[in-house]
This record gives sequence, C-alpha cells and structure tokens, in this order.
Amino acid sequence: MTKKRRTIALLMDYVRGEYQSEVHFGVERAARAHDVNLLFAFGETLARPGATGAAQNSIYQLIGRETVDGIIVASATLCHHVGVEGMQRFCRSYAPLPVCSIGMAIDGIPSLVVDNALGIELSVAHMVDEHGRRRIAYIGGPADNEEAAVRAATYRRALAARAIPLDGRLFAFGGFSLDSGRAAMREILDRGVEFDAVIAASDNMALGAIEALEARGLRVPRDVLVAGFDDAAIARFTKPSLTTIHQPIKRLGARAVDTIVRMLDGEAVPERSDFPVELTRRESCGCGDQVEAASAPPSAAARREAASLEDARGALARLLEKSVPMPAGSLEGWPGALLSALDEELAGNEGRFLRALEALLDAADREGAVLEHFQGAITLLRDRFRPRPGDLRDGSAAGALERLWHASRIVIGSASVRAEGQRRLDVELASLYLSWSARSFSTCLSLPVLRSMLAEELPRMRFSRVAVSLYDDAQRTTMKPLFLMADGREVEPPPASFPARLLAPGGFLWGPERRSAIALPVAFGDAEKFGVAVLDGGANEMNYDALRLQLGSAIKAAALHWEVVRQVELRERLEQEKVRQESAVAARIQTTLVPAQLEIDGLELCAAMKPAADVGGDYYDVLATRGGGWLGIGDVAGHGLAAGILMLMIQSMVSALARSEPEASPAGILCAVNAAMYENVRSRLRRDEHATLLLLRYERDGRVTFAGAHDDIIVCSARTRRCVCIQSTGVFIGALPAIDAMTRDAEFVLEDGDVLVLYSDGVTEARNAHREQFGLERLCATIEAVQAAPVDAILRRILGEVEGWCPSPDDDITVVVARYHAPR
Repeated sequence: MTKKRRTIALLMDYVRGEYQSEVHFGVERAARAHDVNLLFAFGETLARPGATGAAQNSIYQLIGRETVDGIIVASATLCHHVGVEGMQRFCRSYAPLPVCSIGMAIDGIPSLVVDNALGIELSVAHMVDEHGRRRIAYIGGPADNEEAAVRAATYRRALAARAIPLDGRLFAFGGFSLDSGRAAMREILDRGVEFDAVIAASDNMALGAIEALEARGLRVPRDVLVAGFDDAAIARFTKPSLTTIHQPIKRLGARAVDTIVRMLDGEAVPERSDFPVELTRRESCGCGDQVEAASAPPSAAARREAASLEDARGALARLLEKSVPMPAGSLEGWPGALLSALDEELAGNEGRFLRALEALLDAADREGAVLEHFQGAITLLRDRFRPRPGDLRDGSAAGALERLWHASRIVIGSASVRAEGQRRLDVELASLYLSWSARSFSTCLSLPVLRSMLAEELPRMRFSRVAVSLYDDAQRTTMKPLFLMADGREVEPPPASFPARLLAPGGFLWGPERRSAIALPVAFGDAEKFGVAVLDGGANEMNYDALRLQLGSAIKAAALHWEVVRQVELRERLEQEKVRQESAVAARIQTTLVPAQLEIDGLELCAAMKPAADVGGDYYDVLATRGGGWLGIGDVAGHGLAAGILMLMIQSMVSALARSEPEASPAGILCAVNAAMYENVRSRLRRDEHATLLLLRYERDGRVTFAGAHDDIIVCSARTRRCVCIQSTGVFIGALPAIDAMTRDAEFVLEDGDVLVLYSDGVTEARNAHREQFGLERLCATIEAVQAAPVDAILRRILGEVEGWCPSPDDDITVVVARYHAPR
C-alpha cells in the first residue's frame, strides 16, 4: 500500500508582498524537494478579539488535521495587531499538529528568526562610521510587531554606543508599506528637525521616504542618505537603488519545511534558529551598486596559494558559492560544474564555458536567484586568473581570457534583462486579465452566470484546478461545491455537502502526484462569510488576492440580485393591492442608496433627492477616488418598485466598476452596464424598462470626462456668472443589446469657482397650475442669481423655486451641486 503523502500548510496574510513572495517561494521549493503537498492559506493580518476582519481570516479556523500534517505560520506578517501573546495563542490553537513560526520567536514553538538587531547595527554603523552622519532619522514598523520593536530598540542602542544623543523628533512609526513610509517621512519633515540620514525598518518604507524627501526638494544621496531592511527585489531597480539589509527570506521558508518534516519524523528540533543578515551597499547611501563577489578580494597569500586551478579548486569553489546568494540546497555543486567547464574551455573546447554559464543562469532563474550576482562570480574568476608579475603566460592566452570574461558579462546581463522582462510581461498580462475579469465579475448577478464566468475566466488567468464551495448551514460547518475545474475544464460538482474543514469535496484536493494549492476565503467585507476557494498554485501572484475580492463581491451581488428578482416577483403578484407598500419600499431603496458622505477632493458638494408620490427611479452617486472621483446621475423610465430595483442594479454595477478601475473610460463603463442591464431586464425579468445614465469622471486639475444620455450638464462660470449647458449625446441604457458604437467620451474643464449642476427631468418638467414646465432657462436663471453663494444655498434656492412652481410634482426630483476649487 502506498504511503499517504504528507501535507504542510503555510499561513500568511497576503500572497503578493515582497517578503511574502520570498517566503512562499522558499516553502514551495522545499516542499517539492521533500515531496510533500503544500496548502497555502491566506486571509489578512490577525485582528484583535472583537475587531473587524473576522470574515477574511475565517480561512485560518478551517486549517487542521483533516487536511494537513503540519503548519508553518509566517508570524511576522500576521502579528501587527495582536503581538507576541496573540501569536502564541494562534500557534498553540493548532495543537497537536507540529507548528513552526517564521519571523517571530514564540515560546514553545520552533521559531526561525533573522538577526534583526545585527541588521540595524550594520546600518547605523555604516551611516556613522563610514559616512560620518550624526543626525539619523528612523522609521519603525508597527508598535505591536516584535521584529519592528527589536529593530527600533537596536537603533537607539547603536546611537548610544556612538555617543549620539537620541532625538525623539527623528523617530516615526510606519506600517511596513510604501504609503506609511511616505507619511512617516512627511511627519518627521514637518517637525522641522535637521537630519542627514534615514534608516527605515523595511524597504517599502524606505522607498516611500525617498519619495517624500524628493517631493520636498531633498535629493538622495546628495542631501540625505537612506537605507532600508529586507533587500526586496524592487530595491535593486529603483533610482537611486536602495542600500538595505539582506535577510535570507527564502532560506527561512525552506528551513521551516525542513523543521516540520523533522518533527513529523519524531526528531528533536531547536526551539529557536537565528539567521544572519548582511549589509548591501547601493546608491541611496552614496556607495553605488557594489558587486561583492566575496567578502573581500583574495589576499596576496591566498593568491600565491591558489597559483593554479587544481591546487585551489576547493577554496575557489567555496568563494564562488559565497558570491551568489542562493536558496539553501538549490543548485548544489554549481561552482564545481562551472570550473569544470572552464577546464574544458582552457583545454581548447571553445564555447564550453559560455554554454555552461547559460545553462546555469537558466536554472538559477528558476530557483529565484538574482542573476546579476553572477557578475560577482566573473569578477572573482577574472581576478584569480589575471596575469601576475613574472607570469610567463603569453599575451594571446591572456587576451582570450579577457574576451571570455567580457562575453560572460554580456551573457549575464542579457539573461538578467530577459528574466526581469519576463516577470514584467507576466505582471502586465496578469493586470490585463484582472481588468477583464473585474468587469465580468462586476456585472455577474446570479450563481449560474458566475459558474459560466469562472469556466471562461479562470483558464485565462492560468488556473487549471479550482474548487469554489459555499457554506450551506447557519453554523458554517458544511459546504456545497459551487464550481469545480480540473485540467482547465469545468467538471460537474457532486450534489452532496461535505465538512467545511475539508475545504473541497472529498478526493479533489490531493491526488497521487504532489500538489500545491492556495486556499482563500470567499467573503464580503468584514462580516459576511460565504465559503472557500481552493486553487492550484501556478498562476501569477496578483491573481489570488484579486480573485478573493472579486469572488466575494460577485457572490454578494448574486445574493442581492436574487433578492431583487424575488422582490420583483412579489411586486407582480401583489401589484394591485399593495401599491402604496411597494412605493414605500421603492422610496427606501432609492433614498438608502444615496451616498452618506459627499466628499471629493477639490469639490464642494451638496445634493438632494425627493421621491414623488408615485416613486420613479432617480439615481445619483458620488464616489471619491485617488486624485479625483466619479459623479453619476440617471433616471429609470417608469415608476414604482421595478424602477427602484433597476436603479439599484445600475448603482451596484457602476459603483463596482468605478471602484475597481478608477481611471476607466466612462463610455467603457456605460457599455458594460448596458450589456448586463439588457440581459437582466429583457431576458431574465422579461421587462422593457430602460434608463438615462450620465457618468462623469472628475480629475483634481478640473478636467471632467463624461459619457451617457441624460439632461444637459450645467456649468455656471465664476468669471461670467453665466450658465453654459453641455449636452450629453449618448443613448439609453438597457434599450439595445450593445451601445459601443454610439457611446463616446467627451470632456470639459472646470475653472476655479465654477459651479456644476446635475439634475433629473423632474426639475425641468415640473408643471404649474397652467401646465407650464419649469424649464431649463428658468433653472439657469435661478443658478445665475445665486452663483456666488455656498452650494447648499444654491441647492435650497433651486428646490424652493421648483416647489413654488409645482407643489406636488409627478416625478422624482434630484439635484447635485458642486463648486470646483483649484489646487493652491
């Protein structure tokens, strides 16, 4: 009987971060080497008891002996809010399974940690002892993070050891992110304190600090030196490149797998293992991008000892191995193979060394090594074989070697560029696929449609084996499969429920061959838990977190849509006897969707919606985005509950699309909404309603891009105090299956103080006792009369004039007023 393959789980907060990606790579590689299955489960940073985030972290509660034999916890990514005690409780909750912690030392749990204190000591020593800096600012990590606390304490001790007074104004907290580093640097700058160097507890925070410094006119490294911590991949490619502390993250991941396997075999393992760190000098401290082939150039004595390749092969191989940081256990013996190829090259087999080097670079790229580091190996070989005084080697041989080293550098440079180019291409393709899938998921309003969409989109995102299952009991102890895919094709899910802690239907998760899978929660917001998705681990890392959010949103939308359809059916059954009740429901839907806050940078906003007695389907929305925002206004043809429900559909789809693609084309969003509306209204609800809809994408510099069909846009100029009416030229939503050919973007630019007014036809078509309409001309005159007043006063004037004209309007009245304030 074949022995059951072991399975190890990796628990982490995220899949795509630099640190997380390195840990995952090391764990994945070691899992293959040990022939164990890997289950990677991610949610979010652990929340304090009673705090939000429980829905996204529900995946951790499902991991147990039913699916895995041991657990690796990336504690450094989960601990920001709960500290050491919280992580201790978390790790011990998995007993009796063997558990290993990465990045945080936890009593009673085998822990793998880097020497954080040494890293900060190296950075401070470099800034003070080598560059003579005395005013060193520090950006620390979260206060509850153990690694961050050790690094901050070492910064203080290192200054004291050098008799440098500690200045609290030079210290700020961050959150290990680019944005938090930028904010912390601004905080220090705003204090007006002098400094000449900055050390950050992570590379992302260091890069954010550099952005903030340069925004204030300070150049790095000319004015301020900067150093980070982690040696993330991006640190090599920024301008300037980032001086940082290299920590062997891949080795931590690999050692964690080794530790769990040894524990499963009954072996004793150390409770704590410390890993050394190294200072990597680059441009941000003024040292430039140094290639350190070895810890130091060979001494004269070493050169005499290594007079020939044969005499010093072992020593030279060790130096070569040290010159290229490589995950533990990967490509073992590569220096010897490269030296053998050099032997053959020197013996007359021309081209043998370059062929071996190209093969080595291909293999090293697959192992996650930085190919640029092989330049250090070439530097070492060139130095070792450089002619010495008294060397009788002829000039032609020396010239041939120089040409070989030059060609080797070209090969390494080309391989490095290709590798980075392939990674960039993978990211761009993943971004493109995510953009497509986001639009599809945003307009998916039923579970059958969601299944069809998953079958179409997941193979394009390079998934081949997927199980999406939803809870089917109130206690969330059992699940039913919604969608299954094997070998890139949808398969019919079994009808029976299964225990939720199995994560997928029986027999689906693991098979005879070794597998890696990623488990993520299917949830919406902080509280709504829908189920679990398990996917194979071969896709781009960007896809997993995006798919987690898209799946949760799509299922939430499907649930809302089901409720919408149920309400429509109810309305049709009770149409005659419950008109007033339905109108009340419609009014609640309509007014509930009105945005609670009207805040967009640069716009002073005010709005009002007054449903008529026979409620229609007026809609408006205000969505703030980075650098601007979206405004929308529309009106569903017809009245009553159906109009309100269709308006709800429009609002949910527009909001989802605009939030997922803040810089999208308004025309593109309108076309996507139209396609979904036409399908839902015509084919599913079997109705013929349509809607006017106008979308405006506002940018902070005053530029407004718009598309759609609705009443004119009114802009009252601050200079002339006169109104200009801008006509919308699109077509109705839901009337035609496709409107792409008839929908185009247009734009206008607001000037400082201009007033923008959007309104529904309930304003201009309001009739007085003589059946005369209020009209656009009267509306413009009303606005011009109070152009300089605050926006709420303008809004009250408009509503007052309309109410005085028509005390009992037949249609909903919606008005949005905005005044633009240009950046100062």
